Amino acid sequence: MSFNAVQVLSAKGHDLGHATEAQLSVIATLSEAEVTVLNSLKERLEGEVMAHQEDVVTGVLVW
Repeated sequence: MSFNAVQVLSAKGHDLGHATEAQLSVIATLSEAEVTVLNSLKERLEGEVMAHQEDVVTGVLVW
């Protein structure tokens, strides 16, 4: 069984639904190590953003 970067990223919650076929082709070439880094970044950003997610005045996400 070969590594499927698109499937692994999708399973971890990356929204690839708006990616074009060309973009998906590039994503499919990512190595396991590269996908691991992307997943790690996603997890860390989600943890950091949760603390800043609620803005009472505008209700928007503040980075």
